Amino acid sequence: MLLTAQQIDSLVEVINIAFGRAAASLSDLTGHRVLLNVPKVSVAPLYELQNVLNGAISSDVASVHQIFTGAVAGSALLLLDYEGAVALSGLLNDSRVPTGRLDASDREVLTEVGNILLNACLGTFGNLLRVHISFSVPRLQIEALNGLLQSLTIESEELKYALVVLTNFQLRDSAIGGYLVIVLGVSSLDLLLAEIDKLG
Repeated sequence: MLLTAQQIDSLVEVINIAFGRAAASLSDLTGHRVLLNVPKVSVAPLYELQNVLNGAISSDVASVHQIFTGAVAGSALLLLDYEGAVALSGLLNDSRVPTGRLDASDREVLTEVGNILLNACLGTFGNLLRVHISFSVPRLQIEALNGLLQSLTIESEELKYALVVLTNFQLRDSAIGGYLVIVLGVSSLDLLLAEIDKLG
């Protein structure tokens, strides 16, 4: 599904609002100024998601996964490659002695980062669509990218699309790239795009 330039601009605008809220919450949480920017937004059928992400994530992936339900339903994920996850948790967790591995404390920090970011985005979409969206408890997983994508594909038979947002966390003179992926069924995506079109 190709989006028009206008739809992409409007989506970027909406996501930037959400990321602004998430960055403010993360800054409060960590005591460090955190910036989140949105360099790129695209929509691809779920079966093409591996091709979209393969160039960027080659190792194991750390994912914070949240299922959401309501008039708009689907799955939302924050994806970081393993090294990026270690680096981000280290930057956010002052008391930590770097080990190059994710310990229980790092996992807690990453789950909270994912929770803040995903809730900000889904909450902003809910406000835009004027619908209530309920969220599951986020869960953090470390696994190979293809294993993660296979688990997403078998969740439902309905044709699904992935809204893929490339993002950068900027803090303490470091930038760490990640992906926000929101998986939506056709009807949920149509509803979202219909509202997005009204912003144009």
